Formats: sequence, structure tokens, C-alpha cells
Amino acid sequence: MEVIWDFMTSIAWYWYVIAFILIIGIYDILQKRHIILRNFPVVGHARYWLESIGPELRQYIVANNREELPFNRIERGWIYASAKNENNYEGFGTDRDIHSHQYIFINNAMIPFKVKKDSQVDKEPAYVPCAKVIGASKNRKRPFRPASIINISAMSYGSLSAKAIDAMNNGAKKVNAYHNTGEGGLSPYHKRGADVIFHIGTGYFGVRDDQGNFSMSMLKQLVEDYPQIRAIELKLSQGAKPGKGGVLPGSKITKEISEIRNVPMGQDVLSPPTHSAFEGVEGMVDFIEDIARETGLPVGIKAAIGKLEDWEKLADIMKESGRGPDFITVDGGEGGTGAAPPSFADHVSLPWVYGFSRLYQVFQARNLTQDIAFIASGKLGFPAKAAMAFAMGADCINVAREAMISIGCIQAKACHNNTCPTGVATQNKWLQRGIVVPEKAERLASYFKKFNKEVLEVTHAAGYEHPSQFTMSDIDLSIGDKNITQTLEYTYNYQKTPVPFSSMEDLKKCIHIGGNAA
Repeated sequence: MEVIWDFMTSIAWYWYVIAFILIIGIYDILQKRHIILRNFPVVGHARYWLESIGPELRQYIVANNREELPFNRIERGWIYASAKNENNYEGFGTDRDIHSHQYIFINNAMIPFKVKKDSQVDKEPAYVPCAKVIGASKNRKRPFRPASIINISAMSYGSLSAKAIDAMNNGAKKVNAYHNTGEGGLSPYHKRGADVIFHIGTGYFGVRDDQGNFSMSMLKQLVEDYPQIRAIELKLSQGAKPGKGGVLPGSKITKEISEIRNVPMGQDVLSPPTHSAFEGVEGMVDFIEDIARETGLPVGIKAAIGKLEDWEKLADIMKESGRGPDFITVDGGEGGTGAAPPSFADHVSLPWVYGFSRLYQVFQARNLTQDIAFIASGKLGFPAKAAMAFAMGADCINVAREAMISIGCIQAKACHNNTCPTGVATQNKWLQRGIVVPEKAERLASYFKKFNKEVLEVTHAAGYEHPSQFTMSDIDLSIGDKNITQTLEYTYNYQKTPVPFSSMEDLKKCIHIGGNAA
């Protein structure tokens, strides 16, 4: 009887499978949305399945090591190895096409810079402070010298998960880097001890009244309550979608996000393309000065660069009045962590290298570059690219996607649909459970340490002690004309203004960490 029962049961399962296939087939034939499924019921699903895993197949099987965008396998591998504190070296020479257009060559000195054996720099090779003090030229009450040349760019809680923000802030604390909040407000996960730059977007999240207007009193209270907030950044635009606003769907607003952003639950929240707190360039300068006066903090602006007319106007106002931003964060138009239409991510605003070189010259022509700290953001989280950025006039580097990769992002490109498989860019609690905060915090810290170490080694090879000493004559680019290389000075038609610098030891005597001035 048992044999007969087992036989009948196995036959029943076959009928279940056949019935299931028939149901799918009938549904496919009757549905009107997909031609393939109407013409090829059941088997047509294989086409859509293969299409859905196409990015993964190309990423791991089809594409070569240097082929992918935005970050190829070699770049991601270097970040992963650095984050895991593994060997991040290459063997048997470079596999790069060193004759390709805009290939970077760092001109090494005949005799490298010699680090003193008893120097703290030699003992702590990952500790590289910024050469400029932000806000000092305008006598802000609480000027700020970032304790690290590499820091975490603006990524809000909401676009990234709670555990991702938590890991990043804990990791930043370990290496004395600052953490930019992004425009989603100051969440509990930004309060783990790292220096913070509070980012104000057009929605004024976290510092808005019940009508959605900017509230100076709320900002003042926030700064008083959390002294780790070291500067304020006013967002004009971002590389992912410059000049475009956004909508946070009501379905995604949890009780926690509602409280952090000061927005109602269950309602879509608009982040408009422009600010309502001021009008025009003059109004923006007044707004910046009001914030600086009320909070005592340095205030800067962030933007992706396109037209220069308003920047010229801003520079003229700053030259005439001595008022204006203490720092400018220049974002590349290559796109970033923010979800955006392809028309914006692909075509609106200039890539970092073009945008920064044009903007810097606007302020240099008016002898203002010493009064402003320039922060660079746009796929610069690699030593050679960072050296180029410092040579062009950058004072700090912000990293976004590189920081995400260091804590486990696999470049699945699912940031915009809440299905990030690593839990980094999703609010899905199940997917977030894969992030073990202490481990990932250590990985971000390790990546930052390895980055700083290699930037310093490249700097020493060029004969300097600090990256701020790089000049545009120290970097050559392949300009694609008969494989000729030219210096950055020749390519972009300017030489950066020298940054005052005496020694690394002197910088470390006046570092500001965690809201306290040393």
C-alpha cells in the first residue's frame, strides 16, 4: 500500500505542475501588456528573467576588469581590498591603457620627500588634516579645520539605510573624518561621534516649520544641542540631478523619518528645485551671513557647475563686501547616489574636472581662493584622482559611492527602487539585517586609512609633505593629440593659488575634532 500511495502522490505532483503551467500559459495569452508573453506563453518568461539578471551577468562574466561604469571591477576591487585590510597591490605591471585620453601621470621628484623618523606622520600615516581652516578668513565664531582630507559626502538617511548611516558615522569617527548628513536632516545614526556637516536642501528637512518654511530657531537649537555639527552646507544642486527637485512618497515616511525631517506622515513631501528662503545671489549671500551669525559656524554651498554668470556675480559680491560662503563643494555632473532621470544624470552640468577648473578661475581672478575652502566630489576616492584634484585647487575630498562600496555596496544599481541587495540603499529591514555595523564601520575606516596612506605616499614621491602642495605642473594628462601629454596648467589654462603650509606637525596642533577646538 505504501508503494501505491507513493506512486499516486508522485503522479499528483505532476498534475499540480501541469495545472500551474497551464494557468500561467492561459494568463500569458490573454494579457495585453507584453507581446513576447502573448506570442510565446510560459517560455517567454525566460527572456524577462535573463534581462533582469543582465547587469549581474555583464558585471561578473562579460565585462572586462576596466570596462564597467561608473566604477569598474579594478576600482571596486581596490576599495574592497582596502576596506578589508587585505593586499590592494597589483602584480606584473599596469593593465591600464596609459595612452588613453585624459590618463593621469603624476610627475615624481628625483629625490622624494623624507619623513622624519620621529614624526607623528610616520607613526600615523593615515592621519592627514586639511591645510585650510574653514571660516577663519571671515572670523566665524567656530572656524573648522577638517581633521581628514577624505570625508563622507552628502547622503541622507532615507536614501541610505539606518544601518549604512550608522556604520559610516562610526567609521568616520575612527579616522577623524567628517560626515555630511545629506538633506534628510540629522538622524540618530549621524550622532555616533564623528564631526558632522549639516546639509540644508530646498526642503529644509529637520529645520522646517509646520508650513515647510526654513526655521532659523530650529537650526540654532540643533547646533546648540549637537556641538559635533561643525559647519553648515547649503545645497544649490547636486551632480545626480542639478536643477531638479524630488518627491519623498508618503508610503516611505516612517514615524522616525517623519520626526527627523519634521514632515507629516502619509503625505508626499516635495523637495523643490529652488530655495524659498531667499531670492537670487544677493539673497543667498544674506541668508548665508544670517546663518553664520546666528550659529557661529562656517557656512558653505554645494553645487554642480554649468553656467558661470551667477558665480561671477557671487564672486563680485564677495570681493566688494567680504561676505559670502566659507567653502564651496563642487559636485561632478557624472551623477551620484541620488536617483535621477537619465537626461539629468547623463547630460545636465559639467563633469567635475571641467566644472571645477572653470569655477576656480572665477574666484582666482578676484584673489578670493585663499578665503574659500574648495571641497571636491565626483569619483575622486582614488589616490591618483585625488592628487589631480589637490593640484587643481581642492582642499578636501568628499566620497559617496566609494564609501558605500567600502561597507558592502556591489554596484547593483538598485538604489532607486528600494531593493538594494546589500541593505545599503534600502529601507527594507530584512535586507538591512546583512549589515553588521561594527564590522562595516571598521571597513570604512580601513578604506579611509589606506586612501590617506597612498595619497601621502604619492605626495612624498612628488617631493612634498602634504597634498595641498601639489601644483598643476606636477600632473600630466594625455590630451589625445598624437599621444602628447601636457600639464594640468597647460590643459586648463591656470595655475592654482599656493596654499599656505609649513608642516604636518603644525597642522596637527590646531585640529578641531568632535566639536572641540584643540
